Amino acid sequence: MLDADDDLPQNDIHPLFHGAPASTEFRKLRKRLVREVREAIETYGMIERGARWLVCLSGGKDSYTLLAVLHELQWRGLLPVDLLACNLDQGQPGFPATVLPEFLSRMGVPHRIEYQDTYSIVKEKVPANRTYCALCSRLRRGNLYRIAREEGCSAVVLGHHRDDILETFFMNLFHGGRLATMPPKLLNEDGDLFVYRPLAFVAEADCEKFARAMNYPIIPCDLCGSQDGLQRQQVKQILDGWEARSPGRRQVMFRALMNTRPSHLLDTGLFDFAGLVRQAPGDVPTAPEIPLLKDPH
Repeated sequence: MLDADDDLPQNDIHPLFHGAPASTEFRKLRKRLVREVREAIETYGMIERGARWLVCLSGGKDSYTLLAVLHELQWRGLLPVDLLACNLDQGQPGFPATVLPEFLSRMGVPHRIEYQDTYSIVKEKVPANRTYCALCSRLRRGNLYRIAREEGCSAVVLGHHRDDILETFFMNLFHGGRLATMPPKLLNEDGDLFVYRPLAFVAEADCEKFARAMNYPIIPCDLCGSQDGLQRQQVKQILDGWEARSPGRRQVMFRALMNTRPSHLLDTGLFDFAGLVRQAPGDVPTAPEIPLLKDPH
């Protein structure tokens, strides 16, 4: 089991973990991250043996954590897939273009750096005082799909963590009028690529602690300039307040996403409310009288 490798010597690790702190606290953090990523991969059936994954690297704390943990699992023989790191330089002013290629080369990580000036497109298309995120994300995703196909990859792997998933759920609830979030595993619209989120069970705070402790060269996420009042920022503040008043609240809410009861919601497309049949006293229920979940397809 993975947990049994904790006593291996420090030099028996992937280069991404070289220089890791020797403290007990960090060893526990590393062990927790690897365990949670492995659990998400196994729970949602992400592994296709012999597959190739495009691991998207922005230079933020989350993507560094994703990259390191996936390579650690591969290094231990627990992730039988080929990993290709990819950074998409979208032309934001001030983006330090040499940081990631130099880091990845030094770490011996196979990678592809792609330049596509989507920033200029976003600036042209998005009206003043509107946020860039939606259009920027669509353009980025389209380019990543293209790169994955060119590189023979079967999956695009993203660094969204547990808190991103929760925030997206509440954004959809508050602003979209639907119960939905980022799934850990998704098939793209063309049906030829998976989108994986192996950090689905990982807390943002753990990504922060890990990346800082490893002293990875973090690139700031505010290159597009300050855009105060984003819906995600507002939701994050709400969740931060709940967590401060009731520690552990985020994890409880996340577990709720894994424990839905369609018969206790209101979606007639998901549960056959019209098919509910009242039983008279003494009647023996038969199979046809038991309401069934509708096939969402």
